Amino acid sequence: MGAPHNIKRYGEVWPEFRIQHGLEILEKLKNKVILSGGWAWHFMSEIGHTEYKHAHDHKDIDVFVNKENVAEVVMILQQEGFQKVWTRYDHLPSEENFRRYEKTIELENEKFHRITIDFFERNDLETVETNGFTVVKPDVLLSFYRNIHSSDKCWAVMAAKDYWKKELILSVIQD
Repeated sequence: MGAPHNIKRYGEVWPEFRIQHGLEILEKLKNKVILSGGWAWHFMSEIGHTEYKHAHDHKDIDVFVNKENVAEVVMILQQEGFQKVWTRYDHLPSEENFRRYEKTIELENEKFHRITIDFFERNDLETVETNGFTVVKPDVLLSFYRNIHSSDKCWAVMAAKDYWKKELILSVIQD
């Protein structure tokens, strides 16, 4: 979602299999990870919402893991068939100790679907509970765009920024 929005593509939805496969692994990880990125926006959205591509990104799953849970999360991922994938970011110095795990699933008609989990270690995040999952607190999550996450062009990010700006203005007016 790093490219500017193509208005002609509004209304496109994420394939159901992508959502289902993401939900399956997240259900197994739910008590050990903090969701970030598009999946955080997913769980902060109304249950049963339409999975529009311009609303939030489901290309990968961004998670933060507290250091004491890292070994258990890695074991779960490996048991579920995920493998460590090397990226150009692996050798860069980082406070988050980034790593990527992927799993390929065969679909019908000899097509394949890859589930990608971008995994960051971190113990100091402010979080909220929503729809049964722990997610990065929205204002903190917004600060990650153009840094940890790749785009601030996503509809959910733009809507949330507008919301927080209005909330800030209202709090100043009320004080």
